[in-house]
Amino acid sequence: MRVLVTGGLGFIGSNFIRYLLERYSDIEVINLDVMKIGSNPNNLKDLESDERYTFVKGNVADYELVSKLVRDVDAIVNFAAETHVDRSISNPESFLKSNVIGVFTILEAIRKVNPEAKLVHISTDEVYGDIVKGCFKEEDRLKPSSPYSATKAAADMLVLAWVRTYGLNACITRCTNNYGPYQFPEKLIPKTIIRASMDLKIPIYGTGKNVRDWIYVLDHCEAIDLVMREGEKGEIYNISSGEEKTNLDVVKTILSIMDKDESLIEFVEDRPGHDFRYSLDSSKIREELNWKPKHSFEEGIRKTVNWYLENEWWWKPLADEKVLHPTPWKLKW
Repeated sequence: MRVLVTGGLGFIGSNFIRYLLERYSDIEVINLDVMKIGSNPNNLKDLESDERYTFVKGNVADYELVSKLVRDVDAIVNFAAETHVDRSISNPESFLKSNVIGVFTILEAIRKVNPEAKLVHISTDEVYGDIVKGCFKEEDRLKPSSPYSATKAAADMLVLAWVRTYGLNACITRCTNNYGPYQFPEKLIPKTIIRASMDLKIPIYGTGKNVRDWIYVLDHCEAIDLVMREGEKGEIYNISSGEEKTNLDVVKTILSIMDKDESLIEFVEDRPGHDFRYSLDSSKIREELNWKPKHSFEEGIRKTVNWYLENEWWWKPLADEKVLHPTPWKLKW
């Protein structure tokens, strides 16, 4: 099987490539990544000598390049996207180019040069917006709150339209918050671990009561693999762990594991449009594809803390002023 992974130097993409190559001996992976913010060549440095792995530097909005790569693959898994909500608020234009034009380009390349290939488009739970009670199902309406989630929702609509109009074999996955190795240091969990290890204050937006469902990244990778191999054409699959935690609880858990005092916590001004709670009903993928997460939050977060503490070489070059500055949350919206 030949798989094109876009955005494979990012957090989830690199974990997915590593997962595929470790699990299957008869697979070839081509990784297309533009190497912008969030991408890190060190994520897959150790795989450069693996003959089953090929890296191509390029942009998913480059039709000529994408069509060339799409031509001879069995599946495309699209992780390529601008992802940081704060950045989307301060600079939405780059999100439109990557998250919408990029997906359009991939769809057109598949349609024109390899319509038999299967596409798995990686979306997000944020396209639904927030929910106070209950859980979103795949057929619920989309109500994005940020430029990031709006562009992801737009991409989802393109995928579904190309399935219906052109008959493309495509699926969409929408997952809750991931955590684990190789996550960019700006994100809540790695930032908390890194700053706590240096006895720096841990910034938490608003009251810290915002709720997210947290899934260990390798459980997400297994779900994507199942969708790639067994998912039905035109279907959407929610992926969640059922481990809902407030941001404050997550930070307190990390501080407890690291034996750090909660006095490091510092509440800061909330960001605009901050969704209160995300929650997904993932019964569809559990029942139809027989998937379920293998890691509890307690197990996964301990693995994650240990990984960051043992791999300072990886995160230290990435931990710029936005992670280590005394007030990294004071962004210009």
